[in-house]
Amino acid sequence: MLFPFSARKANQTADFLGSRCGFNFVNCRRNAELLSQGYEPPKAIRTGTSIVGIIYQDGVILGADTRATEGPIVSDKNCSKIHHLQDHIYCCGAGTAADTEMMTLMTSAELDLHQLNTGRQVPVVCASMLLRRTLFRYQGHIGAALVMGGVDSSGPQIYCIYPCGSNDKIPYAAMGSGTLAAMSVLEHGWQPHLDQEQGKQLVREAISAGVFNDLGSGSNIDLCVITKKGAVYLRTDTIASEKGERLGKYGIKPNSTMVTSISVLSLQVTDERTYAVDDPQPGTSGVQGDSPPTGVEAEQEDKEELAEGSQSKSP
Repeated sequence: MLFPFSARKANQTADFLGSRCGFNFVNCRRNAELLSQGYEPPKAIRTGTSIVGIIYQDGVILGADTRATEGPIVSDKNCSKIHHLQDHIYCCGAGTAADTEMMTLMTSAELDLHQLNTGRQVPVVCASMLLRRTLFRYQGHIGAALVMGGVDSSGPQIYCIYPCGSNDKIPYAAMGSGTLAAMSVLEHGWQPHLDQEQGKQLVREAISAGVFNDLGSGSNIDLCVITKKGAVYLRTDTIASEKGERLGKYGIKPNSTMVTSISVLSLQVTDERTYAVDDPQPGTSGVQGDSPPTGVEAEQEDKEELAEGSQSKSP
């Protein structure tokens, strides 16, 4: 049983921990109340990514593009989508950039604590389990679609983890808006006994297919090669979409543009209307009231006053 002071202290501690955690959903009730009052929710912004992971004969190769988008806007041309979990485990993220970043940071910290507690190398399936538990706890509200790969005592492994918490353990995987184009390349060219150079080239081709067939993917290609000896992160391994060079010189001097044609449009008047507005007299505020008497009216009033005064003096 908790005393009132202890309960109050526990609530304060819970509030403090809630403000420090990676995800906070305290505004859910507020948003539901606003929806019930008729307010329209903000529209979701489409994101674009192409991420790929394959298993080759000596390990795992992960690949990703470097374009970050906010709907039709390219917000970052050279962002990093391959995140470090452990020295032998890396993860590619697709979806909301903040969600993928926080998910990988939190999971990396938990894996570090697990390694310190056990004193041994963390298995790849343990990292997959931690990611799946967190995603399932939030029932798909975390927009993080992940392709995780690593090499441990069980060999090379690739996990495709979805935002709802489900996963697939497959030899090759692709996620993001460029999935269809990348998966078509993987299904055509993947073999179980690929060497490292063949695997890297296959990943490059898969990401390039996603880049050239999806507007949300683009810029460069990052690779990460993971073996039993460790991981090698190849930042900007290939430039997928290079900027074109200007072929001609367009030096036009100011005020020297040549007029090629002049066109005059004739307008036909179909209806004409005139509105007149009476202006108020000078010295007034425009409010209708008693107008001052004119000269004739003032003379007539003076005569009437004199007549009344003469009648009042007579006996």
